[in-house]
Amino acid sequence: MSSTGEIEALIDLMAKLPGLGPRSARRAVLHLIRKRALLLTPLADAMQTVAATARECLNCGNVGTGDICDICNSEKRATGELCVVEDVADLWAMERAGVFKGRYHVLGGTLSALDSVGPEELRIPRLIDRIASEQISEVILALNATVEGQTTAHYIADQLEGQVRLTSLAQGVPIGGELDYLDDGTISAALRARKEL
Repeated sequence: MSSTGEIEALIDLMAKLPGLGPRSARRAVLHLIRKRALLLTPLADAMQTVAATARECLNCGNVGTGDICDICNSEKRATGELCVVEDVADLWAMERAGVFKGRYHVLGGTLSALDSVGPEELRIPRLIDRIASEQISEVILALNATVEGQTTAHYIADQLEGQVRLTSLAQGVPIGGELDYLDDGTISAALRARKEL
């Protein structure tokens, strides 16, 4: 391997991250090398620790370092409200807004016939089990306003009809918008203005 082979391999790996292309990855790696003691070594240590300890919560699908995440473990979060989101980034966006005090359920994606993603590939069966076993009074469908998100919301609404109060995010979430890209005020307004399905 050449004298820069390991560096090129790192650049190639960084370029696979969302939001980074080859040029951005190269700039990031060069910056990390220049700030080796301040950034690169602590980053490598942190990545090694996370690689060894990170796991999905067995209950909701959030990411943490234990089998059950802090949100699911918190008695303060046992409000009877369950917010259903597509992925962990959406859960973190909701938490960043700081307005929802219940628990979450991460589906792990949306239904998609084109990609052969059905209810069994998502955490929809686990959601239905949670409604039956936990004292859930309301399910808030906080899915992205995309065709797939709305299809998934309608499927879940059909499955849970008559079992629990169903609401969805309302004003503030634009059609085609994704929660992870919304500001905190928009998420707050959407959660406060949720509506029955």
